[in-house]
Amino acid sequence: MNAQENKQLVMGAYQKYQDMDMDGVLDAFDDDVECTAEEWAPIPFTGCYRGKNELADFFTKLHESQDVLRFEPTAFIAEDDRVVVTGQGKWRVRSTGREYESPWVHIFTIRDGKVSRFDQYANTALTAEAFEPLPASAQAAAAPGQH
Repeated sequence: MNAQENKQLVMGAYQKYQDMDMDGVLDAFDDDVECTAEEWAPIPFTGCYRGKNELADFFTKLHESQDVLRFEPTAFIAEDDRVVVTGQGKWRVRSTGREYESPWVHIFTIRDGKVSRFDQYANTALTAEAFEPLPASAQAAAAPGQH
């Protein structure tokens, strides 16, 4: 595949993601895909995932832990076997109710018409802060109807 075909593959996967067609998303990935996101506690979906089953686990953890309020790819840049996607997002962490916004960058490596590697970069410090439980005093102050 050439760079433009690789770009179309990745763009199609993003469309399927936005349509919540997770089987369609996974179809774009090689059986032996490697997916990485800097590991940072307490973010439940960071780390390294190998193979489609683990990649499916990544997406499950991602969706079970937070609600997507906005997810906007802003640029798709293709060269040789790589596609780089930049974007902006806003999420609400289900366990804390806290929201965060972050720019992100995804780098895809394409081999034989499938994504063989998927690297993710975002503001992990900001994300981790949203996943950290509020101190008990802050929780009491934030509780509705309590003074």
